[in-house]
Amino acid sequence: MKNFCTDLRRSNTSRSNTNQTGTRTAVGSALLLLSLAAAADTPAPPQNVISLAATATLDVPQDWLTVVFSTTREGADAGVVQGQLKQLLDAALVEARKAARPGQVEVRTGSFSLQPRYAPKGGIAAWQGSTELIVEGRDTQAIAQLTARVPGMTISRVGFSLSREARQKVEGEVTAQAIEQFRARAMTVSRQFGFTGYTVREVNVATDNPDGGPRPMMRAQASLAMADEMALPVEAGKTSVNATVNGSVQMLK
Repeated sequence: MKNFCTDLRRSNTSRSNTNQTGTRTAVGSALLLLSLAAAADTPAPPQNVISLAATATLDVPQDWLTVVFSTTREGADAGVVQGQLKQLLDAALVEARKAARPGQVEVRTGSFSLQPRYAPKGGIAAWQGSTELIVEGRDTQAIAQLTARVPGMTISRVGFSLSREARQKVEGEVTAQAIEQFRARAMTVSRQFGFTGYTVREVNVATDNPDGGPRPMMRAQASLAMADEMALPVEAGKTSVNATVNGSVQMLK
């Protein structure tokens, strides 16, 4: 009886080992098939691919003038200071609106702030406030003349930039130049490597214009304070608009 039980256990163990071996073999085969399938689906690494970049630049005259007027007031009562600023801003708006023309001379209000000034020993010593009026547009002569007529305010910042329409036009032109340079360079490099042509794999196009906003104009502020009848002398300069095209191409035999 003992021998029979021993033989039975050995038989069961043998069958268990056989089943485990069969299972491992089946799992291994499945993993191998999956690996082969994945390898078949994986595209081959690209051959004869090069990365290129081309940049074009256009210098164009700035056609948009922005002048920022501002004024400040201080007093012990916040309501009084706020009222004074509102009165000055209203008067400046009345005068500026006389010259307003869509696209040529545009008028809008800027920041309006009111904050406390604290005493050294604590507590509010006074209230300080400021407000801004912004005049901008293409008619630089009208804006320059207006600077002498805005009451109660002085010029804090002034600057030239590109108008939206001018920017869109020049960006289209400089982008076309950059693309043409990219194509020419791709063809030249492909031929230098012994190929006859190319196809574009991927490409990125970007434009930038390092145009600054209105700049501080302390001289203009002092000038207007001394002679209100003098118009602000302005002279537009030029700005550079850049376009960059970069990407990769597949060289062809």
